[in-house]
Amino acid sequence: MKELVIISGKGGTGKTSIAASFAHLAGNLVTADCDVDAANLHLVMSPVVRRATGFSGGKTAVLDQGMCSGCGKCLELCRYDAVSEEDGIYKIDKTACEGCGVCAYFCPVKAIDMVDDENGEWYVSDTAYGPMVHARLNAGGENSGKLVTLVRGQARRIAKDGDFKVILVDGSPGIGCPVIASITGADAILAVTEPSMSGLHDLKRVVGLAGHFGIRVLVAVNKFDINPDMTDKVLEFVKNEQLEMAGRVHYDIDVTLAQVEGKSVVEFSDGRAASDIRELWRNTAESLELEV
Repeated sequence: MKELVIISGKGGTGKTSIAASFAHLAGNLVTADCDVDAANLHLVMSPVVRRATGFSGGKTAVLDQGMCSGCGKCLELCRYDAVSEEDGIYKIDKTACEGCGVCAYFCPVKAIDMVDDENGEWYVSDTAYGPMVHARLNAGGENSGKLVTLVRGQARRIAKDGDFKVILVDGSPGIGCPVIASITGADAILAVTEPSMSGLHDLKRVVGLAGHFGIRVLVAVNKFDINPDMTDKVLEFVKNEQLEMAGRVHYDIDVTLAQVEGKSVVEFSDGRAASDIRELWRNTAESLELEV
């Protein structure tokens, strides 16, 4: 079983479009959408939810008014302005609470409890290409890294039980906690970049992160033809860092039209981008020693 994680140093590089196309081309596999803060792979995979489970990423303080003595210790100690007082009545704002537990620890009458806070949901679904594990983190929800780890763990369990040979992970942009949780232990990552200064800058950050964890890096340049000079700089960086160049994808309006139709571009079109992505998949699969 091989696990490929598709990531990008910045948003908007086409990472999810390529992931959806890879799922279509690979066929029978397990997919996992680990971009839980802004999940969108489901928009082109049309999953049928088989199981939905609540996710608790932290705790929230809850005040029992009947036990409260009105001492004001919680208001004094809360650094997040989550505690308020009006006419001697103390209240805790669930949205502002960071779950640190200081108020509960120092409450002299133990009127405050720390309870599990449901931050979102995760799903196991069926798609035309095999099982899919994905999630939705509530607005302002915390512990996206913990949720990513849960999603990947479920995907691996499903792949093992079903004897699937490939797990395809659509990771988060950037280099933060959700990305770290997305890539650790993977066989390889495909870093999707674009020919711009910010694209190259963030590619370097992604490569540095992958190097820290000793993970193989393959690189794809999306919309490479809109800025040939910057594409040359990206290719120079890839060569100097001895990375694997998996392919380049033309700018193509069919990508946007496919998204409007809720389809992957390789399913929607036989145009330039679709052809490039097919070659990108062949190169990636060959590098991972997968059957195409």
